[in-house]
Amino acid sequence: MTDRTHGARLLPWAGPDGKRCYLVTDGTGYLSRLADDIESVQLGMAAELLGHAADMLADRRVTTGQLRYLLARMSEALTDVHRIAESRGARLPATDGAHLGTAGDAVL
Repeated sequence: MTDRTHGARLLPWAGPDGKRCYLVTDGTGYLSRLADDIESVQLGMAAELLGHAADMLADRRVTTGQLRYLLARMSEALTDVHRIAESRGARLPATDGAHLGTAGDAVL
């Protein structure tokens, strides 16, 4: 059997006192699947907020209080999305950088 452990995974939720939670696993266990499901929900909620924000910004009757509430929810969603991106980026295979271009180049 091969060892599939890729290091610690940053989980999509905070631990006690708001500290980061990590999971060391092969990526196939219950907590890994739970983390995948929670990330999916968080990304879906962020997408819905973007749509809601577009609607609110197009409505001239929106109040300052409504915009502040939206901004607070979007800040929470951006925090979640940032954590997901950081977690997924950390799990990408390492590269030697030889194929990377210079600033302004697209890397595919």
